[in-house]
Amino acid sequence: MSAEAFGTPEATALRRAYYAEVAGRYWKRSATEAEIDQGMIDDPADDLTPPTGAFVVGRYAGAPLACAGIRLLDARTAELTRVYVDPRARGTGGGAALLAALEEAGRALGAERVRLDTRSDLVEARALYARHGYREIPAYNDGPYAEHWFEKPLVPGPGPAAVSATAG
Repeated sequence: MSAEAFGTPEATALRRAYYAEVAGRYWKRSATEAEIDQGMIDDPADDLTPPTGAFVVGRYAGAPLACAGIRLLDARTAELTRVYVDPRARGTGGGAALLAALEEAGRALGAERVRLDTRSDLVEARALYARHGYREIPAYNDGPYAEHWFEKPLVPGPGPAAVSATAG
């Protein structure tokens, strides 16, 4: 995984593939090029740049096949967005690598927790988040397509050793 400007040709192609997939699943038909263009306009990625965000591209066998962004919602909370792994790279650990890179980027931005929203039909994404320590939380936004909200702490909480050390 490497940080990359969201406007590079490879990052743009991945973002377009992301929109094509999520829109197509939602509409239960293929999204048109014009619909993808409009989605890119309606949800710009210009906040996915330092000092308030980051965008990463993942490569598999040298080919750009995954992307995701992270942005600060406030000084302690970051949000994941546009998490996408090309179907050809699913099952290779790319999703886990994306999450690890984004969580590290969130820590570098000063975030103590990371949140995201997703839809019910994106079952693979929801399973990925759950496998990697994200827990469902109450809604933190009112996004038109948000149906599930997740959060994961980025700083370690008190573990059993800390509890027992103070319990005496």
